Amino acid sequence: MNLKGRSFVTLLDYTKEEIEFLLGLSERLKNEKASNTPHRFLEGKNVVLLFQKDSTRTRCAFEAGAYDLGMGVTYLGPSGSQMGKKESIKDTARVLGRMYDGIQFRGYRNSDVEQLAKYSGVPVWNGLTDLYHPTQILADFLTVKENFGKLVGINFTYIGDARNNMGNSLMIGCAKLGINFTAVAPKNLWPEQSLVDHCKNLAKDSGSSITLTEDKMEGTKNADVLYTDVWVSMGEPKEVWRSRIDELNDYQVDLDLMKNAKQSAIFMHCLPAFHGDDTDIGAEVAKEFGDKYPRVKKGEMEVTDEVIESPQSKVFDEAENRMHTIKAVMLATMSDSY
Repeated sequence: MNLKGRSFVTLLDYTKEEIEFLLGLSERLKNEKASNTPHRFLEGKNVVLLFQKDSTRTRCAFEAGAYDLGMGVTYLGPSGSQMGKKESIKDTARVLGRMYDGIQFRGYRNSDVEQLAKYSGVPVWNGLTDLYHPTQILADFLTVKENFGKLVGINFTYIGDARNNMGNSLMIGCAKLGINFTAVAPKNLWPEQSLVDHCKNLAKDSGSSITLTEDKMEGTKNADVLYTDVWVSMGEPKEVWRSRIDELNDYQVDLDLMKNAKQSAIFMHCLPAFHGDDTDIGAEVAKEFGDKYPRVKKGEMEVTDEVIESPQSKVFDEAENRMHTIKAVMLATMSDSY
């Protein structure tokens, strides 16, 4: 398998075999990290991390992974470059491509990362856009495989805003790898029908299924994995909270919903998660909406604290796996010798 020179913008660009290859490489690199086996295969190369949206896990995973591979790293935060302000995406791509061997982009429009990939001349990796979050999906699937020993035939249920980048990317990844995907959400928060139709065709080839439902009990029955995400994404206005809480209040993942899944089911979340009032936003939401919506009275929104802290929760294993899978993506797309 040779992926050298490829960008990683969406899982739609990768075959089942290529995704499985990246997961296998992730496992190998994780084992080498655990055994303190050096793997500085990209010594002398440099990468730049472009962030329009701040992130803990994405930045740390790319930085730590790059250092482990022997690379130098430049971080450009939301105010760290002129991209899109005084300089076009196209021009930024051509400048950075002459200075760096790889570019990570985390931002708003998927068209921006597509332009970087088109004009930079080096591999570009999507750390998150409005449409897709492919590096997160690799970490998710590595976590599922570690817990169940397989991916094919797993029943994977996503609960919440299913039309966001996580809902889209999980549906694509499941359809490609033979995982049965169910989205549980109000109809107005289902993914675009054109993407659903495409994924259903992919699922036919892999032997899996795509299901969309508003019924949370039906959608979580016999699930191996329950997965959720924040109800309001970074960059959306504060005013969205009221309508989103009203729409998704009944879709909070609590212990009753976990009990409706298989006894062996695990809980996953890409983080950060609002499961208490110990964050500024959690406290603010609890104060403003707690009286009307008892479920959010303690700052618990998409998931309760009981679920996050339960033995079924694998969210921190999942967070760690961001580093191992991102490392695999960088290595595979920058070198064919490892």
